[in-house]
Amino acid sequence: MHFHILGLGPIGNLVSFHLRRALPRHHAITLIHRTQSQANDSLAHGGIIRIENQGIITTADGFGSEVFEANMPATLSAQETGRASGADIIDSLFITTKAHGTIPAVRRLLPRLSSSSTIVLMHNGMGVYEELVHDIFRNPELRPHFILSSNTHGAYRKGTKHFVHAGVGNITFGIVPDTTERNFEAGNDPNIPQIERRLRLADITPPTSDPLFKRYVNLRDTVAALLLMEPLNVSWLPMSEVQTAMRRKLVANAVINPLTAVMGCRNGDIFTTEAANRIAKRICQEASDAFAAEFRSDSKEWLDNLASQGGNIENVPVGRFPRALVTRALEVEVRRVAKATKGNISSMLADVRRGRSTEVEFINGYLLKLGSKYRVPMPATATMLNLVKMRSAIPIDQIL
Repeated sequence: MHFHILGLGPIGNLVSFHLRRALPRHHAITLIHRTQSQANDSLAHGGIIRIENQGIITTADGFGSEVFEANMPATLSAQETGRASGADIIDSLFITTKAHGTIPAVRRLLPRLSSSSTIVLMHNGMGVYEELVHDIFRNPELRPHFILSSNTHGAYRKGTKHFVHAGVGNITFGIVPDTTERNFEAGNDPNIPQIERRLRLADITPPTSDPLFKRYVNLRDTVAALLLMEPLNVSWLPMSEVQTAMRRKLVANAVINPLTAVMGCRNGDIFTTEAANRIAKRICQEASDAFAAEFRSDSKEWLDNLASQGGNIENVPVGRFPRALVTRALEVEVRRVAKATKGNISSMLADVRRGRSTEVEFINGYLLKLGSKYRVPMPATATMLNLVKMRSAIPIDQIL
């Protein structure tokens, strides 16, 4: 199988490193560099990735190299035909770019993607998958498989192809439900005794007797590869649990990233004042209210659909709003993340200082869209978004 990694920042290199160390060499891993100069720098250092953790440096090599051509035509031919061409086809694509860079990148890679390809989204923020489906992959029959993930590892660049794994966290992922109604989570059925429930590769596609094996084998092998990266504490969870994890990370990012970007401080510095505590509490409250409104709306829609089909909904159990998304639980998570990454400079602060676009529209902006949809006021969240935009336009300082 052939894996491609797009987005070679600290997290992209961390994932590439562990993927290479987990997989046999006959599985190719190609790093897609943004520019030729970056590819040349990598080759000049032997194509080796160095990861440092607690002062110990380990290496991985054996990577292929490509250059992402910015002037590559953004054609829809592959999606229109449902096929990518021969050797250029992408079996599995890990995307660790910034959220706002994902859609343009995928659009340019369309000629190499097919309905049997698998795309793993590993960016900050939320809403990218929805935009990809709405803007690019409108035809579900030609749509690649998608895996959504939440990553809590922290890393930073120390030198060319030398990265420090500063905060050991975890990666949780889930498979977006299949358009042909294949149940990837059959092993987690509530009717199965709790002790026997587990997600199974065979529910993606069994090794024999599946007429659609070729359509699903890349998805199955991508999930298997993810699970082999044990040092990154990777877990395959039902999509509902992944969505909860993603929302918790979203709120942590909606507090920590904007505050550090505006104040120009490290993650651990923001909760040294009561003012920061008040801001964090307000954002957590607003996010929880928006999530709860969405939950109520989705539950009502599900019951209405069931009733429209003639079902008796009087005694139908409706799931409870996740306790992990109540205000207090979100506050605790924000503080935990800030403490765990106290020495880190947030990606948003780094982007502001380099004059780059931030991911604020996919973090605070996503929450604002959710609040607007369900009529939940979100003044603190909106203020932080606007302050980040001001900070980007009028930089106060350039170095710590």
